[in-house]
Amino acid sequence: MKKFLKHFRYGQKGFTLIELLVVIGILGAIAAIVVPNVGQFIGRGKTESYATELHNIETSVMALLVDDADSTLDDVAGGASITDMSLIKGSNLAGTTLVLSDYCTGLGDDPATPDPAIETTCVKLGCSYAFTTDGHVTQTTP
Repeated sequence: MKKFLKHFRYGQKGFTLIELLVVIGILGAIAAIVVPNVGQFIGRGKTESYATELHNIETSVMALLVDDADSTLDDVAGGASITDMSLIKGSNLAGTTLVLSDYCTGLGDDPATPDPAIETTCVKLGCSYAFTTDGHVTQTTP
């Protein structure tokens, strides 16, 4: 062991060029494997977040339809793709207007507008939605 340590004391400090090239090659091989996989995770995350937002909107529509007097949406914004859920309306037996944005609990929480009554979009990912009177929802992704 002394002989091995003595070898480093007399001018033999640092790594050889071969050692450095081997380390760079290993790091390059690891990067070549990791980078494409990270890209797949990012793409899959966006797809899953779009699906989750659609599910949340569909759940909100179903809750509105349960409270609606005739289980149909009264105002579906002419079938146009929208992001403002306050445009989708229904009415209950008492004649009170029901608004879809009131059923989007937790979807529109924006720190800039802490009052939930102010938040009407329920959309965070830039998607737009089209509705039919029977409650079918179609998502258009950005």
